[in-house]
Amino acid sequence: MQRRKFLCSAAAAMAGAAVTPLIPGAVQAQSADYRALVCIFLYGGNDGLNMVVPRDSARHGQYAAVRQALALPQGSLVPLGTDYGLHPSMAALSGTWAEGALAPVFNVGPLFQPLTKDEYRNFIARGKTIPDSLFSHSHQQGLWETGYHDATRRTGWGGRAAQERSSVVVSAGGNGRFGVGDTQAPLVIPGPGANFGLEGYFQGPAAATRTALMALHAERDAQELHNAFAAQQNNTFAVSGSLSSILQINPRDNPGEPLNAAFAPVTGSNGALTTSLARQLYQIAKLIAYRSSAPAGVGGSRQIFFASLGGFDTHGGQIEGNAMGGHHAGLMKTLADAMAAFHQSTKSMGLGANVTAFTQSDFGRTFAPNDSLGTDHAWGNNQLVMGGAVRGNATYGTYPELALGGPNDVGTAGWELQGRWIPTTSVDQYGATLLRWWGLDDGQLNGVLPNLQNFGSARSVGFLA
Repeated sequence: MQRRKFLCSAAAAMAGAAVTPLIPGAVQAQSADYRALVCIFLYGGNDGLNMVVPRDSARHGQYAAVRQALALPQGSLVPLGTDYGLHPSMAALSGTWAEGALAPVFNVGPLFQPLTKDEYRNFIARGKTIPDSLFSHSHQQGLWETGYHDATRRTGWGGRAAQERSSVVVSAGGNGRFGVGDTQAPLVIPGPGANFGLEGYFQGPAAATRTALMALHAERDAQELHNAFAAQQNNTFAVSGSLSSILQINPRDNPGEPLNAAFAPVTGSNGALTTSLARQLYQIAKLIAYRSSAPAGVGGSRQIFFASLGGFDTHGGQIEGNAMGGHHAGLMKTLADAMAAFHQSTKSMGLGANVTAFTQSDFGRTFAPNDSLGTDHAWGNNQLVMGGAVRGNATYGTYPELALGGPNDVGTAGWELQGRWIPTTSVDQYGATLLRWWGLDDGQLNGVLPNLQNFGSARSVGFLA
Protein backbone atom coordinates (compact mmCIF):
# COMPACT_ATOMS: atom_id res chain seq x y z
CA MET A 1 0.00 0.00 0.00
CA GLN A 2 1.35 3.45 -0.88
CA ARG A 3 2.42 5.52 2.13
CA ARG A 4 0.02 8.38 1.36
CA LYS A 5 -2.92 6.05 0.92
CA PHE A 6 -2.06 4.22 4.14
CA LEU A 7 -1.83 7.40 6.16
CA CYS A 8 -5.13 8.71 4.85
CA SER A 9 -6.81 5.34 5.35
CA ALA A 10 -5.47 4.94 8.86
CA ALA A 11 -6.61 8.40 9.85
CA ALA A 12 -10.01 7.84 8.30
CA ALA A 13 -10.36 4.67 10.34
CA MET A 14 -10.04 6.55 13.60
CA ALA A 15 -13.10 8.69 13.13
CA GLY A 16 -15.79 6.02 13.28
CA ALA A 17 -17.28 7.34 16.51
CA ALA A 18 -17.99 10.70 14.90
CA VAL A 19 -20.21 9.33 12.10
CA THR A 20 -23.60 11.01 11.71
CA PRO A 21 -26.38 8.67 10.53
CA LEU A 22 -27.71 9.31 7.04
CA ILE A 23 -31.29 10.55 7.10
CA PRO A 24 -33.39 8.98 4.28
CA GLY A 25 -34.62 11.55 1.81
CA ALA A 26 -32.93 14.46 3.55
CA VAL A 27 -31.49 16.16 0.48
CA GLN A 28 -29.83 19.39 1.52
CA ALA A 29 -31.35 22.77 0.82
CA GLN A 30 -30.26 23.93 -2.63
CA SER A 31 -28.21 26.99 -3.48
CA ALA A 32 -28.50 28.93 -6.71
CA ASP A 33 -24.76 29.57 -6.52
CA TYR A 34 -23.82 25.89 -6.27
CA ARG A 35 -21.76 24.38 -9.13
CA ALA A 36 -20.25 20.91 -9.52
CA LEU A 37 -18.10 19.47 -12.31
CA VAL A 38 -17.87 15.70 -12.81
CA CYS A 39 -15.06 14.41 -15.02
CA ILE A 40 -15.58 10.92 -16.47
CA PHE A 41 -12.28 9.66 -17.88
CA LEU A 42 -12.48 6.85 -20.44
CA TYR A 43 -9.13 5.10 -20.11
CA GLY A 44 -7.63 3.39 -23.12
CA GLY A 45 -8.72 5.79 -25.85
CA ASN A 46 -12.43 5.77 -26.65
CA ASP A 47 -13.45 5.37 -30.30
CA GLY A 48 -15.29 8.68 -30.46
CA LEU A 49 -15.92 8.20 -34.17
CA ASN A 50 -18.30 5.36 -33.30
CA MET A 51 -19.70 7.20 -30.27
CA VAL A 52 -20.97 10.15 -32.35
CA VAL A 53 -21.59 9.35 -36.02
CA PRO A 54 -22.92 11.48 -38.91
CA ARG A 55 -26.51 10.56 -39.84
CA ASP A 56 -26.91 12.57 -43.04
CA SER A 57 -26.62 10.34 -46.08
CA ALA A 58 -23.60 11.99 -47.71
CA ARG A 59 -21.32 11.95 -44.68
CA HIS A 60 -22.58 8.62 -43.39
CA GLY A 61 -21.66 7.22 -46.78
CA GLN A 62 -18.13 8.61 -46.41
CA TYR A 63 -17.93 7.21 -42.90
CA ALA A 64 -19.15 3.76 -43.92
CA ALA A 65 -16.81 3.57 -46.91
CA VAL A 66 -13.72 3.98 -44.69
CA ARG A 67 -14.94 2.24 -41.52
CA GLN A 68 -16.09 -0.80 -43.48
CA ALA A 69 -16.88 -3.64 -41.05
CA LEU A 70 -16.76 -1.27 -38.08
CA ALA A 71 -19.39 1.08 -39.55
CA LEU A 72 -22.61 1.42 -37.57
CA PRO A 73 -25.72 1.29 -39.80
CA GLN A 74 -27.34 4.66 -40.33
CA GLY A 75 -30.73 3.44 -39.11
CA SER A 76 -29.31 2.01 -35.87
CA LEU A 77 -28.02 5.33 -34.51
CA VAL A 78 -29.70 7.10 -31.59
CA PRO A 79 -30.72 10.42 -33.20
CA LEU A 80 -29.09 13.67 -32.12
CA GLY A 81 -31.14 15.83 -34.43
CA THR A 82 -30.91 15.17 -38.15
CA ASP A 83 -27.12 15.39 -38.60
CA TYR A 84 -25.63 13.09 -35.95
CA GLY A 85 -26.41 10.06 -33.87
CA LEU A 86 -25.05 8.19 -30.86
CA HIS A 87 -23.90 4.59 -30.85
CA PRO A 88 -26.99 2.34 -30.77
CA SER A 89 -26.02 1.07 -27.31
CA MET A 90 -26.38 4.59 -25.89
CA ALA A 91 -30.17 4.81 -26.07
CA ALA A 92 -30.34 5.69 -22.36
CA LEU A 93 -29.15 9.21 -23.27
CA SER A 94 -31.88 9.88 -25.84
CA GLY A 95 -34.08 11.52 -23.20
CA THR A 96 -31.17 13.67 -21.99
CA TRP A 97 -30.68 14.95 -25.53
CA ALA A 98 -34.43 15.55 -25.90
CA GLU A 99 -34.50 17.79 -22.83
CA GLY A 100 -31.54 19.82 -24.14
CA ALA A 101 -29.07 18.60 -21.52
CA LEU A 102 -26.53 16.81 -23.74
CA ALA A 103 -24.01 18.10 -26.28
CA PRO A 104 -21.24 16.45 -28.30
CA VAL A 105 -18.00 18.40 -28.64
CA PHE A 106 -16.04 17.42 -31.73
CA ASN A 107 -12.34 16.78 -32.35
CA VAL A 108 -10.89 17.81 -28.98
CA GLY A 109 -7.32 17.05 -27.97
CA PRO A 110 -4.08 18.34 -26.46
CA LEU A 111 -2.58 21.34 -28.27
CA PHE A 112 -0.10 24.06 -27.42
CA GLN A 113 -1.62 26.46 -29.96
CA PRO A 114 -3.88 26.16 -33.05
CA LEU A 115 -2.24 23.78 -35.51
CA THR A 116 -2.79 23.08 -39.19
CA LYS A 117 -1.63 19.98 -41.01
CA ASP A 118 1.21 21.88 -42.70
CA GLU A 119 2.33 23.26 -39.33
CA TYR A 120 2.24 19.80 -37.79
CA ARG A 121 4.25 18.24 -40.64
CA ASN A 122 6.81 21.07 -40.58
CA PHE A 123 6.55 22.25 -36.99
CA ILE A 124 10.23 23.12 -36.58
CA ALA A 125 10.35 25.20 -39.76
CA ARG A 126 7.05 26.88 -38.88
CA GLY A 127 8.13 27.61 -35.29
CA LYS A 128 5.34 25.53 -33.77
CA THR A 129 5.21 23.31 -30.70
CA ILE A 130 3.41 19.99 -30.77
CA PRO A 131 2.36 17.97 -27.70
CA ASP A 132 4.73 15.40 -26.26
CA SER A 133 4.62 11.71 -27.17
CA LEU A 134 1.53 11.69 -29.36
CA PHE A 135 -0.40 8.41 -29.66
CA SER A 136 0.99 7.09 -26.35
CA HIS A 137 -1.51 6.04 -23.67
CA SER A 138 0.32 7.20 -20.56
CA HIS A 139 1.54 10.46 -22.06
CA GLN A 140 -1.76 11.46 -23.62
CA GLN A 141 -3.69 10.58 -20.48
CA GLY A 142 -1.30 12.90 -18.69
CA LEU A 143 -1.80 15.73 -21.20
CA TRP A 144 -5.58 15.48 -20.92
CA GLU A 145 -5.48 15.38 -17.13
CA THR A 146 -2.87 18.10 -16.64
CA GLY A 147 -3.99 20.50 -19.37
CA TYR A 148 -0.41 20.88 -20.64
CA HIS A 149 1.41 19.93 -23.83
CA ASP A 150 4.40 18.80 -21.74
CA ALA A 151 4.12 15.22 -20.45
CA THR A 152 6.40 15.88 -17.47
CA ARG A 153 3.86 18.06 -15.67
CA ARG A 154 2.57 16.66 -12.37
CA THR A 155 -0.50 18.68 -11.41
CA GLY A 156 -3.94 18.34 -12.99
CA TRP A 157 -6.20 21.11 -14.23
CA GLY A 158 -8.94 19.88 -11.91
CA GLY A 159 -6.61 20.05 -8.93
CA ARG A 160 -5.33 23.51 -9.84
CA ALA A 161 -8.90 24.77 -10.31
CA ALA A 162 -9.97 23.34 -6.96
CA GLN A 163 -7.11 25.18 -5.24
CA GLU A 164 -8.44 28.46 -6.64
CA ARG A 165 -11.56 27.89 -4.53
CA SER A 166 -9.77 26.36 -1.51
CA SER A 167 -11.29 23.04 -2.44
CA VAL A 168 -10.13 19.52 -3.26
CA VAL A 169 -11.04 17.10 -6.05
CA VAL A 170 -12.99 14.10 -4.79
CA SER A 171 -12.24 10.99 -6.83
CA ALA A 172 -14.36 7.87 -6.96
CA GLY A 173 -12.21 6.61 -9.84
CA GLY A 174 -8.68 6.34 -8.50
CA ASN A 175 -5.73 8.61 -7.87
CA GLY A 176 -5.16 10.12 -11.33
CA ARG A 177 -3.30 13.33 -12.05
CA PHE A 178 -6.47 15.28 -12.89
CA GLY A 179 -7.10 16.00 -9.20
CA VAL A 180 -3.52 16.66 -8.10
CA GLY A 181 -2.73 20.20 -6.98
CA ASP A 182 0.50 21.92 -6.03
CA THR A 183 0.07 21.04 -2.36
CA GLN A 184 -2.69 18.44 -2.28
CA ALA A 185 -3.79 15.12 -3.69
CA PRO A 186 -7.36 14.18 -4.56
CA LEU A 187 -9.56 12.69 -1.86
CA VAL A 188 -10.02 9.11 -3.10
CA ILE A 189 -13.24 7.48 -1.89
CA PRO A 190 -14.33 3.82 -1.98
CA GLY A 191 -17.42 2.31 -3.56
CA PRO A 192 -20.81 1.85 -1.84
CA GLY A 193 -20.75 -0.54 1.10
CA ALA A 194 -17.01 -0.26 1.68
CA ASN A 195 -15.36 1.13 4.77
CA PHE A 196 -13.80 4.54 4.30
CA GLY A 197 -10.34 3.70 5.58
CA LEU A 198 -9.51 1.08 8.19
CA GLU A 199 -12.53 1.36 10.48
CA GLY A 200 -12.70 -2.39 10.95
CA TYR A 201 -9.18 -2.50 12.39
CA PHE A 202 -10.07 -0.31 15.36
CA GLN A 203 -12.97 -2.24 16.87
CA GLY A 204 -13.13 -3.85 20.31
CA PRO A 205 -9.76 -3.98 22.09
CA ALA A 206 -8.15 -1.98 19.27
CA ALA A 207 -10.31 1.04 20.13
CA ALA A 208 -7.66 2.05 22.65
CA THR A 209 -5.15 2.29 19.81
CA ARG A 210 -7.41 4.75 18.03
CA THR A 211 -7.76 6.84 21.18
CA ALA A 212 -3.99 6.92 21.69
CA LEU A 213 -3.29 7.92 18.09
CA MET A 214 -5.85 10.71 18.19
CA ALA A 215 -4.34 12.01 21.42
CA LEU A 216 -0.88 11.90 19.85
CA HIS A 217 -2.00 13.94 16.87
CA ALA A 218 -3.63 16.49 19.17
CA GLU A 219 -0.28 17.33 20.78
CA ARG A 220 1.94 20.17 19.61
CA ASP A 221 5.65 19.52 19.15
CA ALA A 222 8.81 21.54 18.58
CA GLN A 223 9.23 19.67 15.30
CA GLU A 224 7.20 21.42 12.60
CA LEU A 225 7.16 18.24 10.52
CA HIS A 226 5.31 16.52 13.36
CA ASN A 227 2.81 19.37 13.60
CA ALA A 228 2.19 19.40 9.86
CA PHE A 229 1.64 15.65 9.84
CA ALA A 230 -0.68 15.88 12.85
CA ALA A 231 -2.73 18.64 11.21
CA GLN A 232 -3.09 16.54 8.07
CA GLN A 233 -4.25 13.56 10.07
CA ASN A 234 -6.72 15.61 12.11
CA ASN A 235 -8.19 16.94 8.88
CA THR A 236 -8.50 13.37 7.63
CA PHE A 237 -10.31 12.42 10.85
CA ALA A 238 -12.85 15.14 10.16
CA VAL A 239 -13.37 14.11 6.54
CA SER A 240 -13.83 10.46 7.44
CA GLY A 241 -16.16 11.25 10.31
CA SER A 242 -18.33 13.38 8.04
CA LEU A 243 -18.47 11.06 5.05
CA SER A 244 -18.17 7.44 6.24
CA SER A 245 -21.86 6.74 6.78
CA ILE A 246 -22.82 8.40 3.49
CA LEU A 247 -20.27 6.46 1.47
CA GLN A 248 -21.25 3.10 2.96
CA ILE A 249 -24.87 3.34 1.79
CA ASN A 250 -25.99 1.04 -1.05
CA PRO A 251 -29.34 1.58 -2.81
CA ARG A 252 -30.80 -1.38 -0.91
CA ASP A 253 -29.74 0.10 2.43
CA ASN A 254 -31.74 3.29 2.13
CA PRO A 255 -34.87 2.82 -0.01
CA GLY A 256 -36.23 6.23 0.97
CA GLU A 257 -33.35 8.06 -0.71
CA PRO A 258 -34.73 10.02 -3.72
CA LEU A 259 -31.69 9.38 -5.88
CA ASN A 260 -32.20 5.60 -5.64
CA ALA A 261 -35.09 5.82 -8.10
CA ALA A 262 -32.78 7.59 -10.54
CA PHE A 263 -30.23 4.78 -10.27
CA ALA A 264 -32.85 1.99 -10.48
CA PRO A 265 -31.99 1.24 -14.17
CA VAL A 266 -28.42 0.39 -13.10
CA THR A 267 -29.36 -1.44 -9.89
CA GLY A 268 -29.65 -5.25 -9.85
CA SER A 269 -32.33 -7.35 -8.21
CA ASN A 270 -30.04 -7.75 -5.19
CA GLY A 271 -30.09 -3.98 -4.60
CA ALA A 272 -26.48 -3.46 -5.68
CA LEU A 273 -25.33 -1.25 -8.55
CA THR A 274 -24.39 -3.26 -11.62
CA THR A 275 -21.27 -1.51 -12.99
CA SER A 276 -18.19 0.19 -11.63
CA LEU A 277 -19.09 3.50 -13.26
CA ALA A 278 -22.61 3.40 -11.84
CA ARG A 279 -21.14 2.81 -8.37
CA GLN A 280 -18.75 5.73 -8.76
CA LEU A 281 -21.43 8.14 -9.96
CA TYR A 282 -23.76 6.98 -7.18
CA GLN A 283 -21.09 7.90 -4.62
CA ILE A 284 -20.66 11.29 -6.25
CA ALA A 285 -24.42 11.87 -6.31
CA LYS A 286 -24.61 11.19 -2.57
CA LEU A 287 -21.78 13.61 -1.83
CA ILE A 288 -23.57 16.29 -3.85
CA ALA A 289 -26.84 15.64 -2.03
CA TYR A 290 -25.21 15.72 1.41
CA ARG A 291 -22.50 18.27 0.73
CA SER A 292 -23.40 20.37 3.77
CA SER A 293 -22.30 17.41 5.93
CA ALA A 294 -18.80 17.55 4.45
CA PRO A 295 -16.02 19.64 5.96
CA ALA A 296 -14.70 22.77 4.25
CA GLY A 297 -12.91 22.04 1.02
CA VAL A 298 -14.87 18.87 0.34
CA GLY A 299 -18.39 20.29 0.46
CA GLY A 300 -19.32 23.91 -0.10
CA SER A 301 -20.64 25.74 -3.15
CA ARG A 302 -17.96 24.51 -5.59
CA GLN A 303 -17.10 20.84 -6.04
CA ILE A 304 -15.09 18.87 -8.59
CA PHE A 305 -15.37 15.09 -8.89
CA PHE A 306 -13.56 12.42 -10.88
CA ALA A 307 -14.82 9.05 -12.13
CA SER A 308 -13.31 6.62 -14.61
CA LEU A 309 -14.10 3.71 -16.88
CA GLY A 310 -11.39 1.54 -18.44
CA GLY A 311 -11.17 -0.95 -21.29
CA PHE A 312 -11.21 1.37 -24.31
CA ASP A 313 -8.01 0.14 -25.99
CA THR A 314 -10.00 -1.62 -28.72
CA HIS A 315 -7.26 -2.83 -31.07
CA GLY A 316 -9.20 -5.95 -32.00
CA GLY A 317 -12.70 -7.44 -32.00
CA GLN A 318 -14.28 -4.04 -31.52
CA ILE A 319 -17.66 -5.09 -32.88
CA GLU A 320 -17.28 -8.88 -33.10
CA GLY A 321 -19.20 -9.12 -36.33
CA ASN A 322 -22.24 -6.91 -35.75
CA ALA A 323 -23.00 -3.28 -34.98
CA MET A 324 -24.96 -3.95 -31.80
CA GLY A 325 -22.52 -6.31 -30.11
CA GLY A 326 -18.85 -6.43 -29.24
CA HIS A 327 -16.56 -4.92 -26.69
CA HIS A 328 -17.08 -1.26 -27.59
CA ALA A 329 -20.86 -1.57 -27.58
CA GLY A 330 -20.78 -2.84 -24.00
CA LEU A 331 -18.59 0.07 -22.92
CA MET A 332 -20.91 2.56 -24.63
CA LYS A 333 -23.92 1.06 -22.85
CA THR A 334 -22.14 1.16 -19.49
CA LEU A 335 -21.24 4.82 -20.05
CA ALA A 336 -24.66 5.93 -21.26
CA ASP A 337 -26.67 4.04 -18.65
CA ALA A 338 -24.58 5.43 -15.77
CA MET A 339 -24.57 8.99 -17.15
CA ALA A 340 -28.34 8.97 -17.65
CA ALA A 341 -28.93 7.68 -14.11
CA PHE A 342 -26.59 10.29 -12.68
CA HIS A 343 -28.27 13.16 -14.53
CA GLN A 344 -31.67 11.95 -13.36
CA SER A 345 -30.37 11.92 -9.79
CA THR A 346 -29.24 15.55 -10.01
CA LYS A 347 -32.70 16.50 -11.27
CA SER A 348 -34.29 14.66 -8.36
CA MET A 349 -32.26 16.92 -6.04
CA GLY A 350 -33.33 20.04 -7.91
CA LEU A 351 -29.73 20.45 -9.11
CA GLY A 352 -29.97 19.48 -12.76
CA ALA A 353 -28.68 22.87 -13.89
CA ASN A 354 -26.02 23.03 -11.16
CA VAL A 355 -24.07 19.89 -12.11
CA THR A 356 -22.16 19.36 -15.36
CA ALA A 357 -20.59 16.04 -16.29
CA PHE A 358 -18.10 15.67 -19.13
CA THR A 359 -15.95 12.97 -20.72
CA GLN A 360 -12.23 12.85 -21.37
CA SER A 361 -10.11 10.07 -22.90
CA ASP A 362 -6.49 9.37 -23.83
CA PHE A 363 -7.04 10.10 -27.52
CA GLY A 364 -9.33 9.23 -30.39
CA ARG A 365 -8.84 6.17 -32.53
CA THR A 366 -7.97 5.78 -36.17
CA PHE A 367 -10.77 6.36 -38.66
CA ALA A 368 -9.56 3.43 -40.76
CA PRO A 369 -9.89 0.03 -39.03
CA ASN A 370 -6.98 -2.36 -38.65
CA ASP A 371 -6.79 -5.98 -39.79
CA SER A 372 -8.07 -7.23 -36.42
CA LEU A 373 -11.46 -5.51 -36.70
CA GLY A 374 -10.28 -2.88 -34.25
CA THR A 375 -8.85 0.64 -34.25
CA ASP A 376 -5.47 2.05 -33.30
CA HIS A 377 -4.16 5.08 -31.42
CA ALA A 378 -4.95 8.52 -32.83
CA TRP A 379 -5.28 12.09 -31.50
CA GLY A 380 -8.38 14.32 -31.68
CA ASN A 381 -11.58 12.83 -30.25
CA ASN A 382 -15.27 13.49 -29.71
CA GLN A 383 -16.52 14.11 -26.17
CA LEU A 384 -19.89 14.45 -24.41
CA VAL A 385 -21.02 17.16 -21.98
CA MET A 386 -24.17 16.67 -19.92
CA GLY A 387 -26.22 18.79 -17.51
CA GLY A 388 -29.06 21.24 -17.24
CA ALA A 389 -26.76 24.20 -17.95
CA VAL A 390 -25.67 22.70 -21.30
CA ARG A 391 -26.83 24.54 -24.41
CA GLY A 392 -28.29 21.37 -25.76
CA ASN A 393 -29.90 20.24 -28.99
CA ALA A 394 -26.69 21.43 -30.65
CA THR A 395 -23.15 20.25 -31.36
CA TYR A 396 -19.90 22.11 -30.75
CA GLY A 397 -16.48 22.20 -32.29
CA THR A 398 -15.75 21.08 -35.86
CA TYR A 399 -16.43 17.53 -36.94
CA PRO A 400 -13.38 16.24 -38.87
CA GLU A 401 -13.46 16.00 -42.63
CA LEU A 402 -13.98 12.30 -43.28
CA ALA A 403 -11.14 11.84 -45.76
CA LEU A 404 -7.97 9.83 -45.23
CA GLY A 405 -5.07 12.16 -45.98
CA GLY A 406 -7.40 15.18 -45.80
CA PRO A 407 -6.75 18.41 -43.90
CA ASN A 408 -7.48 16.86 -40.50
CA ASP A 409 -5.45 13.66 -41.00
CA VAL A 410 -1.81 13.83 -39.84
CA GLY A 411 -0.79 11.41 -42.59
CA THR A 412 0.47 12.03 -46.12
CA ALA A 413 2.25 8.83 -47.23
CA GLY A 414 0.11 5.81 -48.04
CA TRP A 415 1.14 3.79 -44.97
CA GLU A 416 0.10 6.59 -42.58
CA LEU A 417 -3.30 7.43 -44.07
CA GLN A 418 -5.25 6.21 -41.06
CA GLY A 419 -7.38 9.15 -39.99
CA ARG A 420 -5.57 10.38 -36.89
CA TRP A 421 -7.25 13.76 -36.59
CA ILE A 422 -5.36 16.91 -35.65
CA PRO A 423 -7.57 18.49 -32.97
CA THR A 424 -9.50 21.62 -33.89
CA THR A 425 -10.51 22.29 -30.26
CA SER A 426 -7.92 22.14 -27.49
CA VAL A 427 -8.18 20.60 -24.04
CA ASP A 428 -7.56 24.14 -22.77
CA GLN A 429 -10.61 25.57 -24.57
CA TYR A 430 -12.73 22.62 -23.47
CA GLY A 431 -11.60 22.97 -19.85
CA ALA A 432 -11.95 26.76 -19.87
CA THR A 433 -15.57 26.50 -20.99
CA LEU A 434 -16.28 24.20 -18.05
CA LEU A 435 -14.30 26.20 -15.50
CA ARG A 436 -15.73 29.57 -16.55
CA TRP A 437 -19.20 28.18 -15.81
CA TRP A 438 -17.85 26.72 -12.56
CA GLY A 439 -16.81 30.20 -11.46
CA LEU A 440 -13.23 31.05 -12.44
CA ASP A 441 -12.41 34.42 -14.00
CA ASP A 442 -10.03 35.08 -16.88
CA GLY A 443 -7.00 35.56 -14.67
CA GLN A 444 -7.64 32.33 -12.82
CA LEU A 445 -8.22 30.47 -16.09
CA ASN A 446 -4.87 31.68 -17.41
CA GLY A 447 -3.18 30.26 -14.32
CA VAL A 448 -5.01 26.94 -14.37
CA LEU A 449 -4.72 26.48 -18.16
CA PRO A 450 -1.47 28.20 -19.23
CA ASN A 451 -1.84 27.35 -22.93
CA LEU A 452 -5.26 29.03 -23.15
CA GLN A 453 -3.70 32.40 -23.97
CA ASN A 454 -2.32 30.90 -27.19
CA PHE A 455 -5.85 30.66 -28.59
CA GLY A 456 -6.55 34.39 -28.55
CA SER A 457 -10.20 35.32 -28.13
CA ALA A 458 -11.35 31.73 -28.82
CA ARG A 459 -11.35 30.85 -25.12
CA SER A 460 -14.76 29.21 -24.98
CA VAL A 461 -16.38 26.47 -27.03
CA GLY A 462 -19.80 27.82 -26.01
CA PHE A 463 -21.58 24.68 -24.84
CA LEU A 464 -22.51 26.01 -21.37
CA ALA A 465 -24.94 28.77 -20.56
